[in-house]
Amino acid sequence: MTQAMTSVRARKLAWTTVPGSTGLVRLAAGLFVMATIALAPVPVFAGDSEPTAVAGQGEALAQTPQVAASGPIAIAVHGGAGGVAREALSEERRVAVNAALRQALAVGHAVLADGGSSVDAVAATVVVLEESPYFNAGKGAVFNADGDNELDAAIMDGATRNAGAVAALRRVRNPVLLARAVMDESPHVFMIGSGAERFAREQGLELVNPRWFRTDDSWSRFQQARRQQAAIAQPLPDEAYYGTVGAVALDRNGHVAAATSTGGMTMKRYGRVGDVPVIGAGTWADADCAVSATGWGEFFIRTAAAHEICSRVRLAGQSLSEAADGVVMDEIPALGGSGGVIAIDSQGNLVMPYSSISMFRGSIDAGGTVRTAIWAEDES
Repeated sequence: MTQAMTSVRARKLAWTTVPGSTGLVRLAAGLFVMATIALAPVPVFAGDSEPTAVAGQGEALAQTPQVAASGPIAIAVHGGAGGVAREALSEERRVAVNAALRQALAVGHAVLADGGSSVDAVAATVVVLEESPYFNAGKGAVFNADGDNELDAAIMDGATRNAGAVAALRRVRNPVLLARAVMDESPHVFMIGSGAERFAREQGLELVNPRWFRTDDSWSRFQQARRQQAAIAQPLPDEAYYGTVGAVALDRNGHVAAATSTGGMTMKRYGRVGDVPVIGAGTWADADCAVSATGWGEFFIRTAAAHEICSRVRLAGQSLSEAADGVVMDEIPALGGSGGVIAIDSQGNLVMPYSSISMFRGSIDAGGTVRTAIWAEDES
């Protein structure tokens, strides 16, 4: 290791104690299988497969030192907010979406229960959702105006304020793992496009043919959106941004983290980047609060939504619920936007407000209660 890289690693604060990507891939794959076995009635979805570990991606998770602690653990996930009406979602798909959310929760909670960090938990959780065909992230990502998939992701460690973000990816199978690599294996926070994918290759992360991201459902939605836009000469935002995924978690050491991954907005123009990879807009974590957002990204950027929620908690003394509601239910709609967030604080309080018609969401609270829901009236 060169002296310059040693200096870079010292500046990353947690460099020597945070694992690289290989461990995360193996963790996500192994725990995905464990969760499927534990949840026997949950189907294994056609077309899904486990991420493939590639040699040379970093240190194994087993090498991560853990401080003995017995604090509460909790985790929440979202599969996106948007305009999905109850009558527009078949019963088969509703069941499948809830099952996928529960599998993701089981993976992340298992990491936390085993003493893993909140960063490890949110990364592993989001990998499961990226591998599912039911969300606008990874496999199943929506298409831009040119008919291509462009993927964004971010992750942030509240204990250290370390963060990593990536945008405009076309071949990285699991964008959240690349965001993690940017955080852990570089001096940077945000990398985009071909440069980010070059870095992915250097880190040994899996690249896939862009066709891997396409599903029949996402392609059908793109064709429908293109016809609608041509008919009215403008986009239909509330129908355009369902499915972004994210996770927030609290570990036994009282540390929180957030991760978010998305395919962006259906029919987005060339070069458009939304809130997800913008640290402080769609993803944020500090010592007391972590937020992952979903919705009409431009408004989350304009309000610095994720950071604003945590700032209200830290500086204004608001409860997590008050802070999240103030941003999601008041500030963003006042500007013309909509969407939702999942948020957690260092005491394990969880909130999941949204101002859109629906938000795919789920949680396992500090008492171990598992909940998933899509609409306001159907928590289960």
